[in-house]
Amino acid sequence: MRKPLVVTLLLALFAAAQAAAQSPPVVTLVKAARLLDPRTGKVLTPAAVLVENEKISEVGSPAQLQAHAPAAVRTIDLGSATLLPGLIDSHTHLLLDVVVPPESEISRRSNGMFLPGLLLAITMSPSARVLLGAQLAREDLESGFTTVRNLGHSGIDGDVALRDAINAGRVSGPRMLATGRKLIAPGAYIQSLNAALAEPIVQQEFLTIDRPDQARQAVRANVFYAVDLIKIAIEDDITPAEASAIVDEAHRQHLKVAVHAASFESIQMAIDAGADSIEHGNDVTDAQLKSMRDKGIFLDITPTFWGGSFTRILEASIVMSPAMKSREAAADDRTRQRSVSFTQRILKSGVKFAAGSDMCWAYPGKTRGEASAFMFSHLREAGMPSLEILRAVTSNAAEMLGWQDRVGAVEPGKFADLIAVTGDPIADIGALGQVRFVMKGGQVVRNDLTVH
Repeated sequence: MRKPLVVTLLLALFAAAQAAAQSPPVVTLVKAARLLDPRTGKVLTPAAVLVENEKISEVGSPAQLQAHAPAAVRTIDLGSATLLPGLIDSHTHLLLDVVVPPESEISRRSNGMFLPGLLLAITMSPSARVLLGAQLAREDLESGFTTVRNLGHSGIDGDVALRDAINAGRVSGPRMLATGRKLIAPGAYIQSLNAALAEPIVQQEFLTIDRPDQARQAVRANVFYAVDLIKIAIEDDITPAEASAIVDEAHRQHLKVAVHAASFESIQMAIDAGADSIEHGNDVTDAQLKSMRDKGIFLDITPTFWGGSFTRILEASIVMSPAMKSREAAADDRTRQRSVSFTQRILKSGVKFAAGSDMCWAYPGKTRGEASAFMFSHLREAGMPSLEILRAVTSNAAEMLGWQDRVGAVEPGKFADLIAVTGDPIADIGALGQVRFVMKGGQVVRNDLTVH
């Protein structure tokens, strides 16, 4: 009696599996008053996007796509909103949420603003740190960042684990590129630790290099954890031979290399080594911009703290003395002046560029996504046209990541990563800081607009 019953159950399960495999795709029709294509600047009015499972199948007018849609189509009507491709934060640190220490603590040690929070993060258990990253990743996604490139400060493999959990659907977050541990010279970021504890602490966060063969080994150590790219920090302390070895080994492993470089010397070393992107680039010269343009090296601009945002974080976090307030105000004025010149030279140079938040600070009263979105208004204040800002965080960023076939535009074949804002982001780029609708891979993450 048992054998026929088992056979019957197996046949039923097989039939159910066949039915599931043959079931029609989930089809969604998203309608809005406008669809803005950042690459061309063209606006489709009215607009609709037909989504099958996780990909875009067609873009056109609502009437056209309604005629092509199946009878069981799910329709999402966003009314007068403007549709855009999902945003890309090409430089972030999702497993770091530094709390500003008191002024007395800042002044008593080298790198006192950043170091205490970094050390506290390193001493967290890996599981607790990944859970923190999961929260910040969700907050990024809810603000419209559907793709991010996480550039270090994640423990040994925290961002890799978070990426895999997101991809598996276990937690909610943007598509992620993970770098694992950042490659640095000895003494960078963290100095003068207890000698008995220093090496294990540093190894939890960084891979240190002091000769070319060790540089290659560091790349391979990250490859072991299945990273998506390599991040190296150059502060005039890495040798040209070491930088070249890192880039050569990474490219041999089919990985791109992002280089933290701010000074003239470190930027030149990154250019000579053949880096794929230079992060920050504060002191870049016109000659270096031309060289980067000719070699196809991206400049990844990090403007989040240009407009006095860090001073606002300080004001919301600690009690500041009059002297500290005066120093920060003077620094903000200098930064505003430099950022205008910096931005205009980039635009004139023709270099490829993207923009990332470099956000790793706890901003009281703001989610991680809300804090990261300050970079849009700061770029506009520095004179960058709204359309160029949109490109920097969509199509340009997608190309820099090597994901231009997946994200960065609303077109057939790409992932259905969509956001919607009220108003016109070309007229007011601040609209990107108030995203009202988010879809990632055909799944609605957030919708504060009308749904039918």
